[in-house]
Amino acid sequence: MLIRKVHHVAYRCIDAKQTVEWYQKHLGMKFVLAIAEDEVPSTKAPDPYMHIFLDAGQGNVLAFFELPTQAPMDRDRNTPAWVQHLALECDSVDTLLATKAQLEAEGIEVLGPTDHTIFKSIYFFDPNGHRLELATNTATPEMMHKLDEVKWDMLEEWSKTKRAPKHAAWMHGDSQSHAG
Repeated sequence: MLIRKVHHVAYRCIDAKQTVEWYQKHLGMKFVLAIAEDEVPSTKAPDPYMHIFLDAGQGNVLAFFELPTQAPMDRDRNTPAWVQHLALECDSVDTLLATKAQLEAEGIEVLGPTDHTIFKSIYFFDPNGHRLELATNTATPEMMHKLDEVKWDMLEEWSKTKRAPKHAAWMHGDSQSHAG
């Protein structure tokens, strides 16, 4: 396989220091690296930035760019706010619920837990407006096998109809489609 892992995922942030402190405090991520330049190495554009890197566990890295000379950051207004998000995995439902309580105690609004049948999640926003999902797996091997068996049929049907295929309706307890 060509790809070994995700090297890092990068988002824009409003304030690099605030972002590092928030992720350390609320999600326990370690600040591992800062890179600052006055010129973009790939494009040579004169665009000063601070690029910060956080340890998201098991070799995963979450990075942010602060861009002080650019227009204020915004999100894609043609995409619903729930779509673009970063899902991070935790070890158990107990950890999920404890984190929800800690976030709420700090005044952070949390949605969920939401039961997706194969995992449970909570949703909240970081100080930059990025939607985060904290999830814990609850699937059995049998559930994952059933989903694996129908994935291509579902994709093919969706490609033709743009309607939610019902191959995995068992996940929802009814025939309703499901989205995060």
